[in-house]
Amino acid sequence: MSDNAKRTYESVLDLLPSELNPTPLVRLSHFFKTAKVYAKLEWLGPFGSVKDRVAANLVRDARERGVPIQNLVEPTSGNTGIGLALVSNALGYHFAATLSKAIPAEKRAALRLFGTELYELSDDLCPMPGAPEGAMSKAEELAERPGWTELNQYKNPANPEAHYRTTGPEVWRQTDGQITHFVASLGTCGTITGTGRYLKERNPEVKVIGVHPPTGHDIPGVRALRALALTDFFKPEEYDAVVEIPDEDSYATCHRLHIEESIIAGPSSGLALAGALREIPDEEGVVAVVVFPDNAFKYVSAFRRHLSQLFPPEDAPAPANPFAAHLEAAYRHAEHGPDVVTVAAAAQALDSGVPLVDVRNPEELAAAAIPGAVNVPLSKLSAGKTKGLPKDKEAEVLLICAAGVRSLYALLELKAMGYKNAKSVAGGVAAWSAAGLPLK
Repeated sequence: MSDNAKRTYESVLDLLPSELNPTPLVRLSHFFKTAKVYAKLEWLGPFGSVKDRVAANLVRDARERGVPIQNLVEPTSGNTGIGLALVSNALGYHFAATLSKAIPAEKRAALRLFGTELYELSDDLCPMPGAPEGAMSKAEELAERPGWTELNQYKNPANPEAHYRTTGPEVWRQTDGQITHFVASLGTCGTITGTGRYLKERNPEVKVIGVHPPTGHDIPGVRALRALALTDFFKPEEYDAVVEIPDEDSYATCHRLHIEESIIAGPSSGLALAGALREIPDEEGVVAVVVFPDNAFKYVSAFRRHLSQLFPPEDAPAPANPFAAHLEAAYRHAEHGPDVVTVAAAAQALDSGVPLVDVRNPEELAAAAIPGAVNVPLSKLSAGKTKGLPKDKEAEVLLICAAGVRSLYALLELKAMGYKNAKSVAGGVAAWSAAGLPLK
């Protein structure tokens, strides 16, 4: 029999965290001198991250509901995929994951090492809802195969339930019910929503604080506000604060943890702690817990980008297409150029009669469409089909997509076709929705 007291287990699955087998809390005495602020070290679960809980609970819930499982497929930013891969190995399932090519190579290598059938795509670091070329849509497609199942951490209530069942009770017990603040970074939002609900049921005065990066961030597994607006378990009305932290603060805080606290935290831990430093007073009576989702070792390539002074220079290999870098440079310049407008400016222009062209695929419009917009998918523009666009190439035309990526490529294409006044809408339909602008 497994015995937590002796740390002896019959199966690796018995190592999964629970109220009687919690991941540890470590006090951050260098960051807070008076307040008792603790890091919850989630990488000390069996599979290395906070997503161990979600992976196990998704499978437990499906089995209890009688869902037949032979092969699992899941969109992921890495950690849930790793958890599901190893749970699947333990239970005899085959596992496939869909994820962004921008995910650190270390995570993608780990997934392959653990037996995952991997599909690498163009997508946000945390898969973006509604992107037809992205990880979510690819997982849905693969799940249509006979014998395959998608548990879908992004919509399955077993995600926040994992934290209501385990993280919340652990934190309450580990702090003897004295907790005053709970802080978590925001990705699928299962951690903050599930744990927050449990803690507030025990004590409504507990402050629940969510921390997110800015648009265009470089922290895998978390989401900027425009993507959070389309995230099922993002419940800001249940939180006491939602804080944005720039990447440079997150990485700098993370490195401080390594040096000052000897805690080997990853970037999303630095993000959460930077938010805690902004929101939590360093005073008597404060007992706070900050979730540290995983450790630094999966993110060495990201640390190299953001803490380059710590790494010796490397010779970069020549690209297969030596001109491809120039196209990517043009895209990066366009992101911050004069032809990108805010959703507020786009809405005002639309009201005054400027055409708005939605370059998403038609099936995406079923979930959220902008009244008055004309649909011309990017694939048609790339093929030179401009039906639906103004015939006058001097006329102003606005371009929008799900998140502001495809519309920028459409902008470059229209400029090449001679449309001098084409504009891309920053943040896309996600930002439009977050701003409370009308959708149908």
